[in-house]
Amino acid sequence: MKFLILSDIHGSVPALDAVLPFFHEQAYDMLLLLGDILNYGPRNGLPDGLDAPGVVERLKPLAPHIVAVRGNCDSEVDQMLLPFPIMGTYALVCDGKHRIFLTHGHVFNPDNMPAAPAIDLFLYGHTHLPHITAAADNRPAVCNCGSPTFPKGGNPPTFATLDDGILRLRHLDGNIIEEKALW
Repeated sequence: MKFLILSDIHGSVPALDAVLPFFHEQAYDMLLLLGDILNYGPRNGLPDGLDAPGVVERLKPLAPHIVAVRGNCDSEVDQMLLPFPIMGTYALVCDGKHRIFLTHGHVFNPDNMPAAPAIDLFLYGHTHLPHITAAADNRPAVCNCGSPTFPKGGNPPTFATLDDGILRLRHLDGNIIEEKALW
């Protein structure tokens, strides 16, 4: 199964429009959304192309392919607009024998990992700082896919992909920034 991983869109249509063609062209099976989908948040400026209804319209046809979790900027009002559930703090996706934990990062994060179940990959956003850490010492591999809208720490806008056991951080044009073989 092929996964495209995206976090912290914050209502930006241009950011989402930069990523969705890659999803379609590369025939990804699932879109994993790690929160902060529609609302820009009080600590951020207004994103380029802020248009929550436009983001909803672009995601609506993909609803059967989306697994999403709630970010700290997501609300019950946002859930009323979106045709897929977002209110869970986390979700667990199984890809064959591998378990992937999805969360935003404001509750669970690398410093506060879930106690159970055993997982192979921990995906989060929230900090907008993209990175991949290999599994080690009974800890899963960890990936923050960054943000296509508000990149932080001098990083470019990013998203991530997982296919054939290879996790990749990507620029919005799809070019690979970093990759690690997981399994």
